[in-house]
Amino acid sequence: MRKWLINRRGKQSQEYVADKVQLSRGAYANIELGKRNPSVQVAKRIANELGFEWTLFFEEEVVDTKQKSYTA
Repeated sequence: MRKWLINRRGKQSQEYVADKVQLSRGAYANIELGKRNPSVQVAKRIANELGFEWTLFFEEEVVDTKQKSYTA
């Protein structure tokens, strides 16, 4: 789960943000849950809407990969 993304969304609904970035609510929800990774284009649209660097989506994956390898 991407708690940082949920925190960035704040009180806005998933449906509102999804509409602003031209995604279905389900697709956006899966990105928040970490079940789906956004494309670069979608990451940029979400980041622009919520006010953060789009590369954060991909930096997070590097951390997740390292954590998994340490616990394996």
